[in-house]
Amino acid sequence: MPGPTVPGDGTRTAVVIVNWERADLTERAARAVLDDPTAEAQVVVVDNGSSDDSVAVLRAALPDATIVVRPTNGGFAAGANAGIRATDADVVVLLNNDAEPAPGFVAALRDHLARAAPDTAAATGRIVLAGRWSCLPAGSRPHRDQRTLRDHGGRLWTPSPDGEVRLNSTGVLVDRDGNGRDRDWFSPADHAAEVDVFGFSGGASALRRSALDDVGLLDESLFMYYEDTELAWRLRRRGWRVEHVADAVVEHDHSASSGVQSDLFVFRNARNRLVVALWHAPWSTVVRATVRTTVRGLRGLASARDRREARLVLAALVDVAAHLPRHLARRLREDRRASVPRRSVDPGA
Repeated sequence: MPGPTVPGDGTRTAVVIVNWERADLTERAARAVLDDPTAEAQVVVVDNGSSDDSVAVLRAALPDATIVVRPTNGGFAAGANAGIRATDADVVVLLNNDAEPAPGFVAALRDHLARAAPDTAAATGRIVLAGRWSCLPAGSRPHRDQRTLRDHGGRLWTPSPDGEVRLNSTGVLVDRDGNGRDRDWFSPADHAAEVDVFGFSGGASALRRSALDDVGLLDESLFMYYEDTELAWRLRRRGWRVEHVADAVVEHDHSASSGVQSDLFVFRNARNRLVVALWHAPWSTVVRATVRTTVRGLRGLASARDRREARLVLAALVDVAAHLPRHLARRLREDRRASVPRRSVDPGA
């Protein structure tokens, strides 16, 4: 098994990429790192229980990478944690398999952490949406087969060769209702983002091993979505900071692996938003998140177009309620471990 490379500054670095039945995407992401002479990093590819020929394809295509094979799909957090445990590198870079890093991506993250204050736990990169995008005129309806994404202002955008390059993320924010969201979503690609940010993006970020030793790894019970936001809460409540690195650029094919309207996305996104709020946020945020989720589900039942999504949202609410004692116990454990008051780090305050 290859060991982590030691760059000039002595900071051993590993890049972890999780695959699930998309060996083509994973190979592209891994090869971009391996072919970058400035990366100087071990590449760890974790196959998360694929039922296709992913393992054979990846082993043949990436002989210079460490391949970790999990027998079952435990979600992104379990896959990423398996990769982190497979290396003893000082800095661990998390990279989505549907993201293609630009040259210098790994070096920019590693060098930033080397220069940053010791309490900087994570460096989160600049994620650019793949392709070019145009904003649809207000009131217009997209074609049935037309791909669209909605910005934070509610406007619809669609791929267009005459459009503009737009941002996916410069880090993670949490609002007053407990919603985790990408900072600077659909802002111009050259937008000047502040360095300090609440949380890191699990798709393009670097974490100090010492910070992970302090607070633990990603929470595998979340399976997918909000696992980076949840870890950011734990880091913040232990006095760690997260910073954005504008020079660490990746191009992201947004949700190419799971899809933004899949049943998995709708259920897990709704459930995990509530769960993470219960574990970490002030009670006012928990109440608002619960009310908004309930209203969203009930309103959706009245609409034939939104009924499927509404049922998934209400199912998520029921799931959280059924395990409420366990979630409240986790909240108490987090309070005991924390060294910074919840209100002091509340990003939605």
